Amino acid sequence: MANRIAAALVVASLVGGCTMAPKYTRPEAPVAAEYPAQPQNEQGPHASEIGWRDVFADERLQALIAMALENNRDLRVAILNVDRARALYRIERSDELPTVNGTANGSVQHLPAGISPLGAGTIQQYSLGVGVTAFELDLWGRVRSLSDAALEQYLASEEASRAVHLSLIAEVAGAYLSERSLAEQLAVARQTLETVQASYDLTARSAELGRASELDLRTAETQVETARFNVSQSEQRRAQAENALVFLIGRPIPADLPAPQPLETTGFLEELPAGLPSELLERRPDIRQAEHLLLSANANIGAARAAFFPTISLTGSAGLTSRELGSLFGDTGTWSFAPQITLPIFTGGRLSANLDAAEVGKSIEIARYERSIQNAFREVADALVARDRLVEQLAAQTARVKAEQRRYELSEMRYRAGVDSYITLLSAQRDLYSAQQLLIDTRRAQLTNLAQLYKALGGGWLEQTATAQQQQPEQQGG
Repeated sequence: MANRIAAALVVASLVGGCTMAPKYTRPEAPVAAEYPAQPQNEQGPHASEIGWRDVFADERLQALIAMALENNRDLRVAILNVDRARALYRIERSDELPTVNGTANGSVQHLPAGISPLGAGTIQQYSLGVGVTAFELDLWGRVRSLSDAALEQYLASEEASRAVHLSLIAEVAGAYLSERSLAEQLAVARQTLETVQASYDLTARSAELGRASELDLRTAETQVETARFNVSQSEQRRAQAENALVFLIGRPIPADLPAPQPLETTGFLEELPAGLPSELLERRPDIRQAEHLLLSANANIGAARAAFFPTISLTGSAGLTSRELGSLFGDTGTWSFAPQITLPIFTGGRLSANLDAAEVGKSIEIARYERSIQNAFREVADALVARDRLVEQLAAQTARVKAEQRRYELSEMRYRAGVDSYITLLSAQRDLYSAQQLLIDTRRAQLTNLAQLYKALGGGWLEQTATAQQQQPEQQGG
């Protein structure tokens, strides 16, 4: 009989392969076919196929990114969430299979003379068996749908972990560029302080000789104090930027890292082919995450529909038991088979409400999926527009700094010659300092935009470009 029960369970598991979930159709992408600033005739692999070490050639930044991927707590939590979702899926998946339990019982009873027809003695009874506890025959796919929903939740958590991975690389790059730009601005502020201090000392000597007015002297003094304020402010901002970088990498910055490179010579890959918006559906982990959540909601509808139909559960057992006085086991096989059918008759509208909630939940996930596509499209479009404009801005700001530098030099010569007042020199010096600071900010913005474009296109999962990884073993073998 045990074989019959096992055969019935196998048939039940095969029958329960259907599902009442709606057929899934991927929603249309609610974006244009091309980006507004789509480059023409792009060559090379897509940005998502380029390794981050090839995009960020700065060795110091590469070391910081590697440390962040190893130590960052947000990424660690995301990975642990994947492990938890995997365990929850395994729990839900186990409901598709019967639960088999083994049982063993024994009892010893002493009977006095006159009670037992066999006379006084001890009765020993034992039983061994295996049983199946309330296994649901999944004819309508309710359990299967719940398992599918849990699977999609697990896959969504994997994509969420990848999204954190990509965002972390872009954040480390941005924090590093911010720290480097503030370090360069601090150097400019200190150099400016030295310049205005020397100018003040010269003006003070001229005032002692009666060649400079007290107004010029106080103006120079004001400039010195302003420069000192700028130095102190730059030191504060640079220290805070370094703290932000330490937070992202999850550990103190080692002293033996490669030396930082100036922003002007930082090696960032500028050619990042954008491809088409439709490719983002497969390359952006946040979009894939949203689609898995949509598939999970779709499976929940199948479970809600199946709840309207009868539930058939099977309970069975088979084993051996002893019935003779003082014997262990005789020819005493036992078995039981108890199917149960539960038909929902009146639930107070609970089943209909559950189905409505599941259908509304799917509509919500469709809207979220479409929004994730629109957000990805906007991020890429913004980054492409900024890439072209920042090149123009950097060229214009570089030319402005050269012009301001020459203006300052001429103003200083004219002031020393007594042609212009100190106010003219002061104005030139302030404009030069402002232009130098803005030039550093523009360089940082350009490099940060490249990092953001790389992330927006789904880049950052690969450490090295796939083609380079495939060619490396061949080169070593040669």
